[in-house]
Amino acid sequence: MSTLHRIGHALTLLLPGLLWAGAAAAHGVAEDDGAFIESAQGAQLLPYLYLGAKHMVTGYDHLLFLFGVIFFLYRLKDVGLYVTLFAIGHSSTLLFGVLSGTHVNPYLVDAIIGLSVVYKALDNLGAFQRVLGFQPNTKAAVLIFGLFHGFGLATKLQDFALSKDGLVPNMLAFNVGVEIGQLLALAAILIVMGFWRRTSAFTRQAFAANMVLMTAGFVLTGYQLAGYFQS
Repeated sequence: MSTLHRIGHALTLLLPGLLWAGAAAAHGVAEDDGAFIESAQGAQLLPYLYLGAKHMVTGYDHLLFLFGVIFFLYRLKDVGLYVTLFAIGHSSTLLFGVLSGTHVNPYLVDAIIGLSVVYKALDNLGAFQRVLGFQPNTKAAVLIFGLFHGFGLATKLQDFALSKDGLVPNMLAFNVGVEIGQLLALAAILIVMGFWRRTSAFTRQAFAANMVLMTAGFVLTGYQLAGYFQS
C-alpha cells in the first residue's frame, strides 16, 4: 500500500479515536484558559484572539462538521462559499449569545451539533435523495447548523463570569481568533484531502469514511443527550 493510500485508510481509522479522545472536551475550555477568562479585566485582544483560535483547532465537533462539508468540494470557490456561510452562522450566534446574555442548554445545543455531523455524512452518502426523494438545500443547512455551532461556543464562555469591562472588543477578538483557527484547520484538512483524492482508493474509501463520520455524529449526540438527562 502506497503512502497516499495509507492517508485515506488512516482517516477512516483515526476519526473514531479522535472523537473518543475529545468527546468529553469538545467545546471545553482548559483550566488555565478559564482562570484567565475569569480574571481578565479590560480589553485583552491578543489573548482572546489566541483563545478563539485554540478553541476552534481543538474543537472536534467543529472539525468533523467541516470535514464533512468539504468532503466532496473540489473547487476552492465552493469551499470558500460553504466555509463563509458556516462562519457567518457561528460568528453571529457566538457574539449574540455572549453579548446579549442569551442562554441555551449546552447539552441540547451540543447534541444538535452532533446531529449536524450526522446530517453532513448522510448528505455525502446521497441518503436524502434516495430515501426522501429530494435533496435539502445544502447551503441553507450549513448556515443554519453554523448558528447552532456558534451557540455551542457561546455556552462555554457563559460558564465564566466575564468582565463587562472590554467585553465587546474581547468577544470580537475571540471571534476573529475562531476564524483564524478555522482557516488553519481547514488548510490542514484540504492538504490531506488533496493527497487522498488523488489515490485510486478514494472512491472506495469515501463511503466508509462517511459511515465513520455519521457514527461519530451519533456518538456525540448520544453523549450530550445522556448528559442532559443526567443533569
